[in-house]
Amino acid sequence: MPKITFIRADGSQQVLDGAVGQSVMQLATAHGISEIEADCGGACACATFHVIVEPDWAGRLPPQGVMEADMITFAAGVTPTSRLSCQLTITDNMDGLILHLPTQQV
Repeated sequence: MPKITFIRADGSQQVLDGAVGQSVMQLATAHGISEIEADCGGACACATFHVIVEPDWAGRLPPQGVMEADMITFAAGVTPTSRLSCQLTITDNMDGLILHLPTQQV
């Protein structure tokens, strides 16, 4: 199982075992990571799934689709490595992925 690290704004970390095929949003919400609000349930119809990918990982993930690229513009504190966790499907290649959680969603 790929291990995904979530880093909160206060610097605390939570490492979770993700299942291949599961979205990063599903992993986060199943483990009570409250910073991922998931208002639309993963339909890419809101920006409450915002995560900031560790720069070393940004180029190793699949590129954003058109819907994600449009929707991420509504997130607060967008950076060049911002992604929507509902659009990141966990693969074996994501073992060790590091994601920073923003101080606020939308």
